[in-house]
Amino acid sequence: MLLFLMLESEPLKALSPSLTSLSFHNCPSLSPPPHLPDSLHSFSAVSSFPRLSGLSLARLVNLTDLTVSSVPVSTSGLFVVLGNMHDIVSLTISHANLSGNIPKTFHSNLTFIDLSDNLIKGSIPTSITLLSSLKALNLSSNSISGEIPDSIGDLISLKNLSLSSNKLSGPIPDSISSIPDLTHLDLSGNQLNGTVPRLIAKMKSLKYLNLANNAFHGVLPFNASFLKKLEVFKVRGNSDLCYNHTLLSSKMKLGIAPCDKHGLPLSPPPRKEDSSSDDDYSEDDSSEKKKEEHHGPNKVVLGVAIGLSSLVFLIIFMILLAKWCG
Repeated sequence: MLLFLMLESEPLKALSPSLTSLSFHNCPSLSPPPHLPDSLHSFSAVSSFPRLSGLSLARLVNLTDLTVSSVPVSTSGLFVVLGNMHDIVSLTISHANLSGNIPKTFHSNLTFIDLSDNLIKGSIPTSITLLSSLKALNLSSNSISGEIPDSIGDLISLKNLSLSSNKLSGPIPDSISSIPDLTHLDLSGNQLNGTVPRLIAKMKSLKYLNLANNAFHGVLPFNASFLKKLEVFKVRGNSDLCYNHTLLSSKMKLGIAPCDKHGLPLSPPPRKEDSSSDDDYSEDDSSEKKKEEHHGPNKVVLGVAIGLSSLVFLIIFMILLAKWCG
């Protein structure tokens, strides 16, 4: 049996002049207070309440830290919630069925934004790249489309950028490589295309790089020393992307094919009748062919053996035929 509890507003009113922080964790059956005190600087609701109203959150104009996770938020758009939160520094509204577009303007104090796992659509506004103090931006698992803004490199304080599992298209902007302290970059599960920027290999702080399940093409511009520096590297699911056989070993198991001499992914091994085609990176392939030549049957020997067998069969048949006629 579910038990629904309610916070009385009178005790909160009595505390409101001095109450600056309020947090609810794992209270799914608790009904939210009808009026949250506007004295709050920090409010957190994680896996609590059946629902939260965007208008009730919007009244918390003195917030510097807002965290709502795994709680549905009913609102006509994120701008309604944030409009008057001029002091907001850290914003998390994740797994909250939040719909609408990303606001075209954000308050400049923000250092942390997590809007992951919602129903947000539209494009990433270029105005978000004006947040020079932003250290983390997580917009993953939404329905965001369009291209990554060319000015993404203006987020000079950024350390964590996750745009995975959206509908983003177009190339990775070269400017992304100019973010000096970026350690985590996840662009997986989109429709990004073009070539992978060579300048990414010059990002000294990068430890996590996920480019999997996109539509990148061409030659992966990384060498072994760069990849070994990374703690996590994923690039599977890019069927037109390949790696330079002379720079990277197949033992690294990147999940993409080696390149041919034209910078295209090598096709499956040719059949025997097509064996005249060129092999560009042939150290492994040629050794396999030598094994086949050494262990496989010689065609001339096989032909002689078949001929001799036929002759012996013919002689035996003639002898039997002579005896039968006699």
